[in-house]
Amino acid sequence: MVRIMDGDEGRIPAGGANQSRIRDHNERLILSLLLRKGARPGSDIARLTGLSPQTVSIILRELERDGLVSRGEPVRGKVGKPSIPMQLNPDGVMSLGLRVGRRSADLLLLDFRGHVRWQIQTTYAVSLPRTVFAFLRDGLEAMRREVPAGGQARIAGIGVGIPFEMWRWNQLSGDSAREFRSWKDIDFPAEVRAFTDLPVFMVNDATAAAHAEHLFGRGAEFRDYAYFFIGSFTGGGVVLNGSVYEGNRGNAGALGALRTTGPQGESQQLIDVASLHVLERRLIEVGIDPAILWHKPQDWSAITRHVEPWIGQTAQELAKAALSVCSVIDFEAVLIDGAFPEDVREELVARVRRYIVHQDMRGLIAPRIEAGAVGENARGIGAAAAPVLRQFLLDTNAAFAFR
Repeated sequence: MVRIMDGDEGRIPAGGANQSRIRDHNERLILSLLLRKGARPGSDIARLTGLSPQTVSIILRELERDGLVSRGEPVRGKVGKPSIPMQLNPDGVMSLGLRVGRRSADLLLLDFRGHVRWQIQTTYAVSLPRTVFAFLRDGLEAMRREVPAGGQARIAGIGVGIPFEMWRWNQLSGDSAREFRSWKDIDFPAEVRAFTDLPVFMVNDATAAAHAEHLFGRGAEFRDYAYFFIGSFTGGGVVLNGSVYEGNRGNAGALGALRTTGPQGESQQLIDVASLHVLERRLIEVGIDPAILWHKPQDWSAITRHVEPWIGQTAQELAKAALSVCSVIDFEAVLIDGAFPEDVREELVARVRRYIVHQDMRGLIAPRIEAGAVGENARGIGAAAAPVLRQFLLDTNAAFAFR
């Protein structure tokens, strides 16, 4: 069965590239600091972590020996010896990410600093198991041909980002509908292991996007925030105390399920009125091939007249949803990103800011409305980050953490 976090699946596995043991708490703390704050000399690391300089020195030597950190250029001050900043070695850890969507899939290779080293994509009319696993098989073969052996040897695992209970979201019939529903009974890690011996980590695709934003985007700017990602269906994530909170079953931040009201007063979910499938349906109605929404690089200039009203409706719904989530947790900010061009994201965020001031905010403090920074590739990057996060970084809010 495809599920996000249940039992022991997706937790820290035995083995994995670059390690003979699981990184301990202090090592994870230092690696996380270097990822979030950039290169730092040992004295700064000791001050920021509260560890003793001697402890930091010992850990940095071990991490350097393992190839996880490297020395930067010496920084000369006015007096004394120059300080040597330590930084993450981008080649120290690699990881693969498979993002499975309803209209497309991506397979990418991520380095330790969050840069995409290699990527392929496919599009399809509907996400069927045989299509996705054929793409994965062929993609892994292509990766082995194109990525040097040294890089492959440092791959820590493969993260898989897939919508939660994807089999529920379709309007198919006949054989295609039956095959689509078969996602429910698929043991995804077992299927992936047919093509690779790498550890497999499952994560909700919207939660993966939240991880990408938090690790490599604007996450360092805020302690607590809600994150909306607009894809075929809207999803999201919740960040508390500086890390993504996944919840008991890995489905925290299922913001697409927030309730809203339809034009006839009927009860609907946010995914029904603020998702790209709404725009896709409009394009089909006017005879435009909706595949334009998923082509890379993204350019929606030819469909501006249809995108504009979609932005307006989506922004109104997101303004209401932003206040709804803040009625539960006093979020500092709400970040918005999605599978669309940057100019669409900026306009959507600007509209949400305008609309939110007209909402009923009795008893609430309006959050900052901000644009995400990672963009439409966030779900794949976040999926690829899962093996690194689970094995090398500090993530105290995750369901698996330090039990």
